[in-house]
Amino acid sequence: MSETRAERESYLRAGHTLRSWLLTTDHKRIAILYLISVTLFFFIGGAAAALIRADLVTPGGDLLTNEGYNRAFTIHGVIMVWFFLIPSIPTTFGNFLLPLMIGARDVAFPRLNLLSWYIFVIGGLITVYALIAGGVDTGWTFYTPLSSFFANGHVVLVAVAVFIAGFSSILTGLNFIVTVHKLRAPGMTWRHLPLFVWSHYATSLILVLATPVLAITLALIAAERLFGLGIFDPALGGDPLLFQHLFWFYSHPAVYIMVLPAMGVVSELVAASARKPVFGYAFVAGSSIAIAIIGFLVWGHHMFVAGQSMYASTVFSFLSLVVAVPSAIKVYNWTATLHKGRIALDPPFFFAASFIGLFVIGGLTGLALAMLAIDVHVHDTYFVVAHFHYIMVGGTVSAYFGALHYWWPKMIGRKYPLVWGRLSAAAIFFGFNLTFFPQFILGYLGMPRRYHVYDPPFQVLHVLSSAGASILAVAYLMPAFYLFYSLRYGDPAGRNPWGVTGLEWTVPSPPPKHNFMETPIVTELPYDYHVEREGEQ
Repeated sequence: MSETRAERESYLRAGHTLRSWLLTTDHKRIAILYLISVTLFFFIGGAAAALIRADLVTPGGDLLTNEGYNRAFTIHGVIMVWFFLIPSIPTTFGNFLLPLMIGARDVAFPRLNLLSWYIFVIGGLITVYALIAGGVDTGWTFYTPLSSFFANGHVVLVAVAVFIAGFSSILTGLNFIVTVHKLRAPGMTWRHLPLFVWSHYATSLILVLATPVLAITLALIAAERLFGLGIFDPALGGDPLLFQHLFWFYSHPAVYIMVLPAMGVVSELVAASARKPVFGYAFVAGSSIAIAIIGFLVWGHHMFVAGQSMYASTVFSFLSLVVAVPSAIKVYNWTATLHKGRIALDPPFFFAASFIGLFVIGGLTGLALAMLAIDVHVHDTYFVVAHFHYIMVGGTVSAYFGALHYWWPKMIGRKYPLVWGRLSAAAIFFGFNLTFFPQFILGYLGMPRRYHVYDPPFQVLHVLSSAGASILAVAYLMPAFYLFYSLRYGDPAGRNPWGVTGLEWTVPSPPPKHNFMETPIVTELPYDYHVEREGEQ
């Protein structure tokens, strides 16, 4: 089959009807369905964040009532954590790229892949309905006994929605694990795997092992609220600390579900930008597995002031410092890769640099929070809010946009205006820091999180934060315009517009329905830049 015919029969052209998309088992089309879904949830969660920042401009909380504010930050947290940050990179770029990167025609279980998208959408729609119909005021953590007894709104409905969405994560993780083990092309040994695949493999292990714990915990909340069982509510003989142990046993590894795929993206972007092999490939790959394993051992650092023993807190503090080591290895190796590289100042590089800068700030403040004395002082303040957002939003969202700008020509077959991509990356970096850096100062000075009525001396910092949020909102919207513009007016991308390595860049853009005309045979190590490749002129 000629290349011209392959391009004519790309996955985008393999059926134009809505039915052909909704019943597809092509991993690339399912990735596009996920891309559309998680992007919609991103803007819903972002709209709630804009409402929160608008309310915090004045000390009196003049825009929202106390209950309305509680519901607004719950909407923001539930949507952004469960329906964007956790699924965003694995379900979109993982789905699209993982089979291409290992030389496979599809994932191991294509029908299961489609089912995971339907489960995700069902969970998301139930959540949106519950939030519109009355909302929830517990925050995204559903802490008991607030959620099991005192909270207003559709707690059970939202818990059931997140419970359902969890099965989508489990199916995706299972699919990726089997795909990596069974469908690698001839010659694709473990040391030939791209670091993007290593990070998604480690993430999949967490998804499969940790998500059932969350599902059980949310089911117990629903049972206690519906049937009055004494599980978490102390008035019924339950133990609220049991909920925190169960919840954070999942939710701290979930931090790495969000950030490990982002790290895999950054490894690809750094190598592509520097035109060099990743420095210390084995250490970067091994650090992904190390993060996945150690991440299960640090949940107690969320509970330093919750009443657990000082001995337990000391152990969790030490382990929280240990888990920073493999993350530091990645940052060091990315920096060493960029050193003396032929840096291509394209949008993917700027998003990768943004990730590294924001992740380092978030990581260093995480080390501070791992210290018992500091954590007790700043616990439940805006310092924690800023730290969380520097890791999760600054890091994960920067990587998400970096992946979008790097692989967009491959996914769609069209180039976008590079100048606009660079401007978007700069605006996101500036807006993000203006939004969240003042919150470190607010937290250190004692401003509690989740309060919308505050002392007037805090107003200047809140106004700066809200101004940054306005810039950030515009910056997040910018790619929607020029990427949609490129769908019709962008120049054809060709197979390899960046002149980089990787099996995904050996097939036409957009790829054919079945990826490869013939099963590739892998002979080169990843990131071999000794060979001149087709590149953008």
